[in-house]
Amino acid sequence: MYYISTRNKNERVSGAQAVVQGIASDGGLYVPEEIPSVTKEEIASLKSMEYYERAAFIIGKFLPELCGELEEWCKKAYSRFDGDPAPLVKADGRYFLELWHGPTHAFKDMALTLLPYLMTGSKKVLNRTDKTLILVATSGDTGKAALEGFKDVEGTACTVFYPDGGVSKLQKLQMTTQRGNNVFVSAVKGNFDDAQTAVKKVFADKGVKDKLAEKGYNLSSANSINWGRLVPQIAYYFSAYADLADSGEIKDGEKVVFTVPTGNFGNILAAYYAMKMGLPIKRLVCASNCNNVLTDFFESGTYDLKREFHKTISPSMDILISSNFERLIFETSGRNDKLTKERMEKLTADGKYDVTKAELKKITESFAAYSADDETTKETIADFFDESGYILDPHSAVAFDATLRFEEDTGEEKVITVCTASPYKFVGSVLEAIGESVPQDENAALEKLEEETALPLPDSLKELPSLKIRFGGCVEKDAIEQTVLDSITAE
Repeated sequence: MYYISTRNKNERVSGAQAVVQGIASDGGLYVPEEIPSVTKEEIASLKSMEYYERAAFIIGKFLPELCGELEEWCKKAYSRFDGDPAPLVKADGRYFLELWHGPTHAFKDMALTLLPYLMTGSKKVLNRTDKTLILVATSGDTGKAALEGFKDVEGTACTVFYPDGGVSKLQKLQMTTQRGNNVFVSAVKGNFDDAQTAVKKVFADKGVKDKLAEKGYNLSSANSINWGRLVPQIAYYFSAYADLADSGEIKDGEKVVFTVPTGNFGNILAAYYAMKMGLPIKRLVCASNCNNVLTDFFESGTYDLKREFHKTISPSMDILISSNFERLIFETSGRNDKLTKERMEKLTADGKYDVTKAELKKITESFAAYSADDETTKETIADFFDESGYILDPHSAVAFDATLRFEEDTGEEKVITVCTASPYKFVGSVLEAIGESVPQDENAALEKLEEETALPLPDSLKELPSLKIRFGGCVEKDAIEQTVLDSITAE
């Protein structure tokens, strides 16, 4: 299977090359030249499989050159999870897809425990012997998951930038205490969009790439702009459907709805590709916090960055430039690469672009959108905990609020809310939401949430506040390029 750039369909590469390169040379994102299909019989067959087998089957549709070892890689990657990697649970008559049972307790683990295998395997296919620098801008969870996934992986280094003051205390601790001889972490003065824009400039800077090459490194990404990061996420939508059908809650072929908390648009885009492959999805609900650029787009057809940026209790969604949205715009424009490029250039130059009424109609046939402010998010956490004893993190609560509103608007019943992080990663906000005081000591706060909710506290989080801080630096966004080069020297 070959991959093309959203901005130039003439740039055609293999799946292995798309994984290793991460982003197209013109700044576009790689997408499959053709989207593979999955039959009803194949979907039904997933019911009898373990999660790693389901993942290998779906990923193999996109990366056939890696199929020989894919199942073994998936088995090794998902053995790091606590039990079922992606359990579908039912609470008070509602369905929740829990994606936070991995080593860093966030949904990014679903892809980033596997990406090192995909990366090293792809380099082997391509006969590449150079080292790879994994460069990441993070709004909180991707950074830690990438650091943990690539920690001490031979032939790689991992450099992560996060917005200063724009992640939770626990997310910051997870990154700044990261173990490993090949990792580097720095805060950036500004918000996530500032960090992400600066990192994208590094990818587009030939001078930086040449200097990295002199040090023996090629550049790649662990953000969901990399297809190798996105494709493992497609698998868990198939897995959730298989579990729901296997439990008898739905009949084979019956359509369902997924509600996804959304920032950079990668998680819900994976669901969109699952739908395009043939998974019976009726609608996708895009849930945003008060940084609701996507909600406004789905209503108006205008993507407009000219708005206030809000810091919220769901910081991984504090994003205005949703990188993966470019892939959706490409698909719904009839895969018009020239138009997609024009729109992305217009977004950079003017801070906005528009799609046609016909395109917006096509998009809203597949998507609905809702947003929730912090007060609503806290109320959702508290109310559902009181009703069911089930505790949500703020991002998952934004999604569950959207689920409730979508059900009220449409009468739909088979709606699966995607839960993206452990409540412990946002312990202060969750304690406040359920009316509890927040201890100053992080360990005491974690233990209090365990006492109040009976949700088991993972050992890896319990030890976190006592670990030594390794990375305490903070740089201006204009200094990221030099910091990247220095991070290799430091390594």
